[in-house]
Amino acid sequence: MFGTQAQREVSNGFSPKSLHWMTNLISSSRQNNNNNSSSNNNNNNKRSNLSSTKAQAFLSVKFQDLYGFTVEGNIDDVNVLNEVRERVREQGKVWWALEASKGANWYLRPQISSNTEGITVASLKPSVLADTIALKRLVRKGIPPVLRPKVWLSASGAVKKRSTVPESYYDDLIGAIDGKDTPATRQIDHDLPRTFPCHPWLDTPEGQASLRRVLVGYSFRDSDVGYCQGLNYVAALLLLVMKTEEDAFWMLAVLLENVLVNDCYTDNLSGCHVEQRVFRDMLAKKCPRISAHLEAMEFDVSLVTTEWFLCLFSKSLPSETTMRIWDVLFNEGANVLFRAALAIFKMKEEELLRAHQIGDVINILQQTTHDMYDPDELLTVAFDKIGSMTTNTIAKQRKKQEPAVLAEIDQRIRRLNSLKVDENQSIPSRSDSL
Repeated sequence: MFGTQAQREVSNGFSPKSLHWMTNLISSSRQNNNNNSSSNNNNNNKRSNLSSTKAQAFLSVKFQDLYGFTVEGNIDDVNVLNEVRERVREQGKVWWALEASKGANWYLRPQISSNTEGITVASLKPSVLADTIALKRLVRKGIPPVLRPKVWLSASGAVKKRSTVPESYYDDLIGAIDGKDTPATRQIDHDLPRTFPCHPWLDTPEGQASLRRVLVGYSFRDSDVGYCQGLNYVAALLLLVMKTEEDAFWMLAVLLENVLVNDCYTDNLSGCHVEQRVFRDMLAKKCPRISAHLEAMEFDVSLVTTEWFLCLFSKSLPSETTMRIWDVLFNEGANVLFRAALAIFKMKEEELLRAHQIGDVINILQQTTHDMYDPDELLTVAFDKIGSMTTNTIAKQRKKQEPAVLAEIDQRIRRLNSLKVDENQSIPSRSDSL
């Protein structure tokens, strides 16, 4: 299904496919040194050493990550990625050791996931509770890429959801929608070429056809959601991880129907607006200095964070960092989205406090997410430096913010309808013009 690049067996670590040294991006200081070296022989070695050091800092490297995305960075970034690769390998050994002691696929047993609905700690058997705690710790440290598909399917509840319908459900759905034309299908067709362009599989006719089937299929499964921009990026990454369309489809279904808050992707995006209000409140509580500074600047954080929440960081963070957030998302729920977003702000607190232009704030946040190659750095702050943030606390905040969001949406609709009425009244009728 994926072709040569995307079907390759994912190794148990970070494995760049290719490496290109881009000498045209070497610092100009080195070039100037080479041009002038003949005229200053006495200081040639010193200048050459200094130039080499500077050149190394600016030397740009391009390669493909585990999921086929092109990564471009400097030598420091490569060193970070190598460290991440080694940690992933070591974490893989922990998973394999537990499989040897607890039995193969122990983490796939019912009620092990922290994201299971209707299950309380008190109702769990001691052995199941121990496995639940062990899985939670393991997932936060990262699921080995080769195990992600089956762990996500089980932990998220996607396997259970799929079991409630006939085995032929997905094939029947895709067959039934073939050739259908709707506003959703037209928007999907418009967005496909813009979804991770230049990716070696997603940017091919085969990849776009596969992504289209998943998105169109879900738009017919849930007409209230239909299709919303942002889902194309989420579904694309699900395809790259899950390896099959049907698995990606069910992961998208459980994500929208069980893991995330309701109405995040409906026409009015009410759920997304609620999340943004909740996040602003959380930012004020967890990072009060940043919140006060940005408020004084009249900077609306949703200018940046709306995309984070709608695309689940898939457009903002490097793919493996995004996957680490999704590991926790599918096991523990949407709480991690708030923690990750707060962590990004907290990690750049001093730099943000020195910024006094809205453009500077946006640049700081965008550059930070772009260069976030070390997922452990982000998640350590998210879970160790943010403080308590329970699912119940977020649920209460959502309930508190929902009436205000719905009132704003209703007011907006009334205003738009009023404008339409005024426009219609200003257009002369045919009888008036005769």
